Amino acid sequence: MRKYILLGVSVLIILSVVTSCKKYLDVVPDNVATIDNAFTMRTQAEKFLFTCYSYMSRDGDVYSDPGMLSGDELWQVVGTEGTYSNIARGFQNVVNPYGDNWEKYYRALRDCNIFLDNIGKVPDLKETERRRWIAEAKFLKAYYHFYLVRMYGPIPMVKKNLSVDADINQVKVFRDPVDSCFNYIAQLLDEAEDGLPPTIDNPTDELGRVTQLIALSLKAKVLVTAASPLFNGNPDQTSLKNSNGTPLFNPAESKEKWDLAAAACKKAIDMADEQGLKLYYYNPAFEQFKLSDSIKTQLSIRNAITDKWNSEIIWANTQVNTAGLQALYTPFLDPQFLDQTATRGLFSPTLKIAEMFYSENGVPIAEDKTWNYANRYSLRTASEKDKKYIRKGDITANLNFNREPRYYADLGFDAGIWYGQGKYDDKKDMELFYLEAKFKEVQGAGKGGFATVTGYYIKKLVHFENVITKTGYSVTPYPSTIMRLSDLYLLYAEALNESASPSPEVYKYINLVRQRAGLKSVESSWAQFSTNPSKYTTKNGLRDIIQQERLIELAFEGQRFWDLRRWKEASRVLNSSITGWDVNQSSTAAYYLPKVIFNQTFSVKDYFWPIADANITVNRNLVQNLGW
Repeated sequence: MRKYILLGVSVLIILSVVTSCKKYLDVVPDNVATIDNAFTMRTQAEKFLFTCYSYMSRDGDVYSDPGMLSGDELWQVVGTEGTYSNIARGFQNVVNPYGDNWEKYYRALRDCNIFLDNIGKVPDLKETERRRWIAEAKFLKAYYHFYLVRMYGPIPMVKKNLSVDADINQVKVFRDPVDSCFNYIAQLLDEAEDGLPPTIDNPTDELGRVTQLIALSLKAKVLVTAASPLFNGNPDQTSLKNSNGTPLFNPAESKEKWDLAAAACKKAIDMADEQGLKLYYYNPAFEQFKLSDSIKTQLSIRNAITDKWNSEIIWANTQVNTAGLQALYTPFLDPQFLDQTATRGLFSPTLKIAEMFYSENGVPIAEDKTWNYANRYSLRTASEKDKKYIRKGDITANLNFNREPRYYADLGFDAGIWYGQGKYDDKKDMELFYLEAKFKEVQGAGKGGFATVTGYYIKKLVHFENVITKTGYSVTPYPSTIMRLSDLYLLYAEALNESASPSPEVYKYINLVRQRAGLKSVESSWAQFSTNPSKYTTKNGLRDIIQQERLIELAFEGQRFWDLRRWKEASRVLNSSITGWDVNQSSTAAYYLPKVIFNQTFSVKDYFWPIADANITVNRNLVQNLGW
């Protein structure tokens, strides 16, 4: 790698000498690299554009995405904890913050600005293509600003790079008010929209690049975030001000933000409809076996994630290799091949997540008047009617019975059926794979390798056609999903409920998601089975329903972490114990006793990352986030 001097500077550095990417460095004649050389030809300018893409977050990667392990959704095997597990355990700090992306995304913004400043110089570039590339760079600027705002709150915006002769006072910038940040992000997305293609015409080479629908969907998410309680009239942040006295949060709540968010969501949905996107249902052109409705519903739920580029995917990240990730999620399924270590089952859903899913009647288990919530930890034997979910004749906790289809599609658990592993005929129910997760059993703790620490495994993110073999693990890979249609539908329902009130339009988009999950409508489920049958008719009640629907539908997709924060629910939800079954017990009665794994805490300061002390030392105009 060779070095070149960037024309622009970051927020915190007057002049940066950085290592460049070989993608566009190798074109330089006489081994002298300059910005001008990178824009002398179309092919080299395109490589610079791809460098702007290269900073994108690795959503869905447990080791790179803070949404996966920084909260309470998944817990990691002791001794394997890493960056984001340490955030979940309350070890965040200001000296060397875990998961700190401040400098990374400011480098990304600097490169985007360099690209925009120079793309007009490329002589052999068609104007239609130049227009598209400019739109892509503006989109990426918006995306990187948004990522920084979600993490750090108000940030210094980088509309233009500073010149190399900027004086010290120009470099020591202030943080911009959070409303200004969101307005600028929305502006960039508006500017990018018309220049982006409606769809990708060349999937072989261009899947993963942004389109109009992706821009509209990101704007919808940006504006819903801006309208949410963390950023919209948050009294906890009123004392956060720049050193010159500029307040960084507006203490007044704005209903207009929800109006704008609802309109943005609807615009994105309308374009998705025009392009033929729809919620995924498992309906292959050829089926070797005629499957039961229960298995088909589970496959509809699982394949909405694992069937690559399906009808529901709005945006997926081709940079994330899910083949390796699936091996980390998958338990030792096949007792024939326990001597191979291709699968590890390293990340365990917590007991609170298992309790979050609805009953089979589509309402919370604590609210279902027909479901025995008080005895959820008592034992029960699986019968004939349970055999597509729990192995007939096996004993497990009441908690695992009579739950909604997403429970069985998302979670693996002791005695639970794991459809796949080369066993696809569900009429031979006693031959289907099932988990044995008690102490020293096939998928249990107490022997070599890793095993669940809570009693649960992630099934949702594992392709059903994967097969463990004697020599390894045959995996069907898929690109990690950044946004899919069900996410957009639920954002719209949320924004519309907050903007106006419960209405048939709100119910419509919740119910589309529920229907695919094998559930009845919100109206029917609450009226028939809830102890609070009118809950869905009030704004506050429907807000609770929509929030739980999002947490269930998008479980293990990295959304819960951000949603709990923007709703300001994290200080309530994350101040509780992480629990699981007592996995070090071999007897059924002892195994099914909840056990505290970790006592988690969360305070107001934890809503935002700290800015590293080193950055504040360099620029004293940066104020630290509250509590740090």
